[in-house]
Amino acid sequence: MRWALLVVGLLATGVVAQDEPALPKRLPARAELTPAQYQALAADLRAEYLKPAKEWPKPTLDAGVEHRELGRLPEATHPKDNPLSKDKAELGKALFFDGRLSGTGQAACASCHDPDLAWADGRTTSFGHDRKQLRRNSPSVLNAAFAASYFWDGRSASLEDQALAVLANVDEMRADEKTVVSRLEQKAGYPELFEKAYGDKAVTLDRVVKAVACFERTLVGGKSKFDAFLSGRGESLTDAEVRGLHLFRTDGRCLNCHNGPTFSDGKFHEVGLSYYEREFEDLGRYRATKDVGAFRTPSLRNAGRTAPYMHNGLFELPGVLRMYNAGMPTIRRKESQKDDPKFPVKSPLLKPLGLNKQDLADLEAFLRSLDEPVRRVRPPTISSPDERLKP
Repeated sequence: MRWALLVVGLLATGVVAQDEPALPKRLPARAELTPAQYQALAADLRAEYLKPAKEWPKPTLDAGVEHRELGRLPEATHPKDNPLSKDKAELGKALFFDGRLSGTGQAACASCHDPDLAWADGRTTSFGHDRKQLRRNSPSVLNAAFAASYFWDGRSASLEDQALAVLANVDEMRADEKTVVSRLEQKAGYPELFEKAYGDKAVTLDRVVKAVACFERTLVGGKSKFDAFLSGRGESLTDAEVRGLHLFRTDGRCLNCHNGPTFSDGKFHEVGLSYYEREFEDLGRYRATKDVGAFRTPSLRNAGRTAPYMHNGLFELPGVLRMYNAGMPTIRRKESQKDDPKFPVKSPLLKPLGLNKQDLADLEAFLRSLDEPVRRVRPPTISSPDERLKP
């Protein structure tokens, strides 16, 4: 498979500078359990994890990592300058599905964040304006209300800023403010929706992005099998999923980055996938913070329905788990890169794990227990174009 070849390329050492630290040693897989031992372990762990979270087994965390326990999602909060209202959320829903917000009149927010595809698009990387292949995978907007920053590099601090940035980006929706406003003003029904949401019929781009962001903050999950388990329904998780939960918090070391109710620390880490000076190079937050190769930790909620994975969308779930089990790729400096200040340095939180096939299967099972029930969302009628819109 292509992803395997890419990883092999990343692991190639080339000519190594003399002061470069040693490559992490791949650990041999630990011994597998017998069927009886495997079943007994699940029974013991189920009893432990049915206790209150504060009594769960001690997690495996590196020094300096805050212990943010897994748990149920809280109620979403809305900013003071864009408070929640039912009418504004309904307007935002209509705009979210409406191609009138794009330069071509054909691309909507839902083009990359489709509810039928878990509010993502299922592509390696998304298509932008005029079917241009974009550089990064589209994350799901489900539970976006709980994020502290947006885009893989965190360059937007709010959903409003993120929506405006996508609308204005010439490679994405390429929206012209005057054209968008004119289209919405001329579409029967929209002035009335703006009046219900804001008190008058004025259509402005600021009101558009606020309505879209308001709607997105209403997209909150919390109905997964794992959530049911947390509510006391012990039978909600299978034996494999319970063992996977324990591995996630302990020997899998996942809780170091994927923690809290959203399964994300909201921080940025270099995980060895910047492809520095190679095909698919992406330096992450470098343009914004000079933090080379670092990307935002994605939420793992609904993970089983939001493939492919990572910022470049090059991987499937079993492959991602195998890479983390190996400690992720470590790119070595060539002699020509010895003094290169931009050379990415992988996060020290990533280490070889030595998990066996049983462990990896259990981890995957637990991650899939975070999936939400399928929810069908019908686009509002007003979002459909009356005729093909001209740019």
